[in-house]
Amino acid sequence: MPDISILMPVRNEERYLQATLDSLYRQSFNDWELIAVDDGSSDRTPNILADATRKDSRIKVIRLEVGGLVSALNIGLQACHAPLLARLDGDDICHPKRLELQSKYLETHPDVGLVASNFRHFSRSSLKQGMLDYELWQNSLTEHSLVIRDLFVESPFVHPSIMTRRIIMENLGGYQDKGWPEDYDLWLRMAEAGVKFARLPQTLLFWRDHPERATRTMNEYAVNAFRTCKCHHLLRGFLHNCFDIVIAGAGLEARAWQRLLSSTGVRVSTWLDIDPKKIGCILHSAPVVHPNELKLNGRKMIVAIGVRGAREQFRVVAENCGWQEGIDFICVA
Repeated sequence: MPDISILMPVRNEERYLQATLDSLYRQSFNDWELIAVDDGSSDRTPNILADATRKDSRIKVIRLEVGGLVSALNIGLQACHAPLLARLDGDDICHPKRLELQSKYLETHPDVGLVASNFRHFSRSSLKQGMLDYELWQNSLTEHSLVIRDLFVESPFVHPSIMTRRIIMENLGGYQDKGWPEDYDLWLRMAEAGVKFARLPQTLLFWRDHPERATRTMNEYAVNAFRTCKCHHLLRGFLHNCFDIVIAGAGLEARAWQRLLSSTGVRVSTWLDIDPKKIGCILHSAPVVHPNELKLNGRKMIVAIGVRGAREQFRVVAENCGWQEGIDFICVA
């Protein structure tokens, strides 16, 4: 039995797959197996994988008809035998020490269930500011408490950057196909189960940006899908048995949250904003008030302010008002 199973679903990755495989061959840690699940590729991907299996007995290929990403992940997961599980996609590049450093961290920190690393987009010439901000934000989540604090802002980990314990995946029932991001859903379920997270400060994954990347093409990764996933898990936890809440923000993101929550039976009774043009207005039958005027009276608040830098500014306001993050409010944007 190898020490690490690498789970890699692929579909039509002929342009990038060899470079990904080469980054595995260069690993300083050699006791691994690669479970490559080919989800019905119609290009040269099967040929590249077949050639790899002839050259390296650590590589095993499962060939499927097109069944979708979640199905491929779960089928591959069943074939993984090692106690540690690393994820990789067929278009990304691993640093040569990735497997060594992540496995060593989990070995020396038995209380940690998942360790990610810093990542870097490439190539960078076509990256928009939003993706650069996402990279900077995610790499700033350097410890478990920061991941939990920002868990509902966005996905705190790049899926192909993580290493976890296979027993955790088995206990959680693997991946779920709910119409939203399967990896983000997994992090939320791990957090609910009490899994401790960590991140290595080294850049160990290079995340290739291109128009065909799943995060750009699959409906499951659209903004609405992320929001629906967040709402589902909030109603299981922070907003459990809440039917009357406050939303901080009164812009497009906040209104989208109001519509979504309303469809689940949760009423927004107050809006919080600092824009003098909005304060005093009535929005969906609820008043817009200034933070100095708000009395929570036991109500929970979600912060849905999408403007850059607004989250940090709100946290200063919340501290001055005596509101505690994770108890009184959670940031969702």
